[in-house]
Amino acid sequence: MTRTPPGFRLSAATGIHRGDRVYQQDQVEVMTHPRNSSCMLALVADGMGGKSGGRKAADQVVLTARQLFERFVPGEEDPAELLAQLVAEAHLMIKLTALATEEEPHSAVAAFVIGADRRCHWVHSGDSRFYLFRGATMLQRTFDHSYVQKLVDEGQLTEAEAAVHPQSNLLTGCLGTVQDPTLSIDHSEPLQVGDTMMCCSDGLWHYFTPREMGTVLNSLPPREAAELLIDKARQRARGCGDNLSLAIVRLQALD
Repeated sequence: MTRTPPGFRLSAATGIHRGDRVYQQDQVEVMTHPRNSSCMLALVADGMGGKSGGRKAADQVVLTARQLFERFVPGEEDPAELLAQLVAEAHLMIKLTALATEEEPHSAVAAFVIGADRRCHWVHSGDSRFYLFRGATMLQRTFDHSYVQKLVDEGQLTEAEAAVHPQSNLLTGCLGTVQDPTLSIDHSEPLQVGDTMMCCSDGLWHYFTPREMGTVLNSLPPREAAELLIDKARQRARGCGDNLSLAIVRLQALD
């Protein structure tokens, strides 16, 4: 937990579960800036590649984020540039890992930075998502770089149909591929007390509507919300669940 400008604080929690997979390939992290406690970075990396390959890719995303965030200067450097650099450098390092190990590691990523100005900047590549809620209402979410999202954008599928489409896990962009990763970057207006930010892998968001997520995040502290979302996702997966991970950060008033 760390303080933002006077009168506010940030409360954070992470959660991760192997689901029903043999290997855990997700990684999740929340980092407070080493020289500015009002600046925080959170991320989820959803590794792909079989056995240890996907985990190596996710580990590389986290390692790259740590290194870049330690050098980042809040208030002087642009958080959007930090996030773009995170994606580009992690992508390159994953490709180098693939050459060294003769594996094919890839990773989706969703990450966000809350700066000293109380704005939130976020980036994603693949089908890991970022959400911003005000109270129980969703204000923002990312849209997947995937085949089914393309069909939704073209009006060929509804969101509900996309969720159960047999090719819902086919990505059009992520880290570690031959092509440069597709990435989307955006930012919020200044955050308000009660705003909650969450990034999560598809193993979690697949089982919830935005209204359900917003209700949970608004009703419970971050740690309890993370536990409930994971437990409910596990129930709804019915023994066929993917790895799942999430990071939650809420802006709160000081007591």
